[in-house]
Amino acid sequence: MKNEQQKANRKLTWQLWLFAAGFLAFGFALVPLYNVLCDVTGYGDRTKLRQASKVVEAPDESRTVTIEMVSSVPTFGSWEFRPERAQIEVHPGKLTTATFYARNLRAQPVTAQAVPSIAPLQATQYFHKTECFCFTPQQFGAQQARELTVRFIVDPKLPTDIDRLTLGYAMYDVPDQKQIVSRTGN
Repeated sequence: MKNEQQKANRKLTWQLWLFAAGFLAFGFALVPLYNVLCDVTGYGDRTKLRQASKVVEAPDESRTVTIEMVSSVPTFGSWEFRPERAQIEVHPGKLTTATFYARNLRAQPVTAQAVPSIAPLQATQYFHKTECFCFTPQQFGAQQARELTVRFIVDPKLPTDIDRLTLGYAMYDVPDQKQIVSRTGN
């Protein structure tokens, strides 16, 4: 009976190790998966930044598009994160700057990554970011707060039946590479 219990415990231990290793591998696979998603949808592709600069022809002053800005943080109590303005009016073809306020509410430094989203989905190909805090991880000191900037152009070729876009960001903690290595025992 004792031998069977030890076998069951050993089997469970191996299953838990495999489960943990699978989650670690999945965490590392998220970046390539995000890149594949960007390639498939055409959204978030950094090579398209060059194309965005070509979009600035002449702003269409006769047309206005409302950009609603939203933010979220999946970990309650870790961040204060919000747009400086809930919405702005832009002319397609004109370079626009928007700011978000972020504050680390913890007593220790942390690195964060903002993940963007655009709605409606069909408008994604007409929204070109030329500069964004979402391109790179952001380091924050303990209790540090700062403004984060995004510069974008709404392509004048945006279909005329779309007059409102939502620009959203979710702020996630990025685990420190040293912590990942120490957790895996390497």
